[in-house]
Amino acid sequence: MHFYKKTSIGKSNNYIKLLIKVTLVFILFFLILMMLDQINFPAPNKKIEKLIPNENFKVIK
Repeated sequence: MHFYKKTSIGKSNNYIKLLIKVTLVFILFFLILMMLDQINFPAPNKKIEKLIPNENFKVIK
């Protein structure tokens, strides 16, 4: 028979720990999105235009 000594004081509530972890993940995700929003990505200067001939289109009735 094994005896275990309980060394922690108070009750351990796993739901509170899980809630704190989930909250920290959402805060971290939100901070990453805010940091990405601050980066000024360059916009393309060249206008892309491609002409498609009419013979590629098929009429569906």
